[in-house]
Amino acid sequence: MSPDELRAEIEAGRIDTVVMAFPDPHGRLMGKRFDAQFFLDAALDGGTHACDYLFTVDIEMNPVEGYSYASWQGGYGDFEMVPDLATIRPCGWTDGAAIVMCDAEHKSTHQPVDVAPRSILRRQTDAATAQGFVAKGASELEFFLYRESYRDANAKGYSDLDAAGWYVEDYHLFQGARVEDYVGAARRALSRSEIPVENSKGEAAIGQHELNIRYAELLDMADRHVVMKQAMKEIADAQGVSVSFMAKPHADRSGSSCHLHVSLWNGADSAFSSADGTPTDEFRWFLGGWMQHAADLMPWYAPTINSYKRYQARSWAPTGLAWSHDNRTTGFRIVGTGQGMRIECRLPGADANPYLAFAAALASGLDGIANSIEPPPEFHGDAYSSEARKLPTTLAEANRLFSESAETRRLFGDAVVDHYAHFFATECAAYDAAVTDWERRRYFEQI
Repeated sequence: MSPDELRAEIEAGRIDTVVMAFPDPHGRLMGKRFDAQFFLDAALDGGTHACDYLFTVDIEMNPVEGYSYASWQGGYGDFEMVPDLATIRPCGWTDGAAIVMCDAEHKSTHQPVDVAPRSILRRQTDAATAQGFVAKGASELEFFLYRESYRDANAKGYSDLDAAGWYVEDYHLFQGARVEDYVGAARRALSRSEIPVENSKGEAAIGQHELNIRYAELLDMADRHVVMKQAMKEIADAQGVSVSFMAKPHADRSGSSCHLHVSLWNGADSAFSSADGTPTDEFRWFLGGWMQHAADLMPWYAPTINSYKRYQARSWAPTGLAWSHDNRTTGFRIVGTGQGMRIECRLPGADANPYLAFAAALASGLDGIANSIEPPPEFHGDAYSSEARKLPTTLAEANRLFSESAETRRLFGDAVVDHYAHFFATECAAYDAAVTDWERRRYFEQI
């Protein structure tokens, strides 16, 4: 939807609310709901403000000490939310509303806020453009559906929830039909929101599903991803059900992934495939760079304590850094042929912030091209039982690699790395201080 189309819809009375949104470090949408006419009068060109603490709070919105960007000592001032007018779209899941994604800029200089996720990804897509490439991709998003509202799930401590199915339903059309009241509503709402939908399907765990949307340039794809999650949560809330994008909600079931598909393009031609369909040097070097930097950038693929519980042998989630053609045991899977050939990275879970995950992928791949980084030999067989380099097993270990990596600092700069190292360390400290149900069940009587 163009600005002129938005204005026409507002003047016709069909849109009365404009949501100005931006992604926070957790990948959630934050922002404001504007009266539509006031948005046209005051925010379309000038934007609006928001408190800078939003890039430094924990997931429960508590201000966290120790950041350079914003603090109590700095008074927690404002930054500017500047609408990206190319991102206006109707909110197809609710009546009378449109949404626009915003970039975060410093009030005084109008320069991008370096640590804002959208800024981080935009810097990498700009770098690709400067090298003559357009980066495109998609994110396959899996989720669990429960027949209980978010409020009821909260009251039950998010345990013993009523799953939307009662047997594994991977590709089952019959079981999938039972959730069409929700999943079908989500597909239709996304289509009305100018987010092209491909398909939905049952997944490899009880109550688990996947909804796929069309690939796009990476910044657009990340925007689609977070709007999709927002829409799906709002639809669930309205229906009295709940969806979870946790990476591993259940110890005895497969986790939820967010497989990233990425390719580079030169105009209308894939930079990954030659005219005869063979892989190019750029393809090979991009894969080599992506794999070489993957371990150091794991917190941007797996950002929570829970993320690392997904990496279990024979769980459909990878445990090591290997690549292969069409092999679901490896962390990097080559799929498609000819112009459709692309790299599928199976590392991220559904809890990943897509801006950070795509930025990590693109920066790594471009570095691979710049330095002619060769990937290891293609792996054949069961990667779970291979000698491939293993992934970090905890967020604390992953964050240590991230914060100590000279290569990560070279790719993203000290300010960004220090900000997110503190962000992940804060999450680790909160977990280390928590007393869990597992501890009480294990030690309350037996110790």
